[in-house]
Amino acid sequence: MTGWEAALKGLADTLVMFVVLVNLRLLGASRLGSCIRIVAIQGLLLGLLPLVSQGTNLGLRVLLQAAVSMILKGIVFPSLLNRAVRESQARRELAPIVGYTPSLLAGGGLLALALWLGGRLPLPGTTVSSLLVPTALFTIMVGLFMIVARRKAITQVLGYLAIENGIFAFGLAFAEREPFLVEMGILLDAFMAVFVMGIMVYQINREFDHIDTDRLSELKD
Repeated sequence: MTGWEAALKGLADTLVMFVVLVNLRLLGASRLGSCIRIVAIQGLLLGLLPLVSQGTNLGLRVLLQAAVSMILKGIVFPSLLNRAVRESQARRELAPIVGYTPSLLAGGGLLALALWLGGRLPLPGTTVSSLLVPTALFTIMVGLFMIVARRKAITQVLGYLAIENGIFAFGLAFAEREPFLVEMGILLDAFMAVFVMGIMVYQINREFDHIDTDRLSELKD
């Protein structure tokens, strides 16, 4: 391994570790605006990984993939969700199903599980970082946890985005085999889901004056 390759691997490991820290920060954040910024940072970090993994062999496909990913996840999605927050006038997740301290403890357990599973998954060839697959699994688990453990629709949408980020990160382990159209298809699906969910959040708040999804089960005919 040359010095340049070692430097790129070290940079990739650093980016992956920041993604892990961002996941833990997401589990402990209560302000909706902060949660949106955290997921945006997560998307930007993952968008940089394809550039780092290719090093000096950057092609149009990799550049376009990274650019589209960072624009959607770092600018477009946060803008849509911030607008939904402004329209709903919600600022915090005040009473989550699972509190923030237990959420962080659960995050530690999920991280350990992801490291255990990632070490037992056979992968073709080499990956950009040895920690990429465990981090991808951890990100997916955090997204699922956010959907289950939070009440507000916006934080549940953020959980969905975290799942998509984890899938994107896992796809980087197969970057040489994964067709470009599949990658763009995943991003398009995420875009449409966030767009539709943003409309739903606005409509829920306008009709019922709240965006707590658990209270919708109390509605009667």
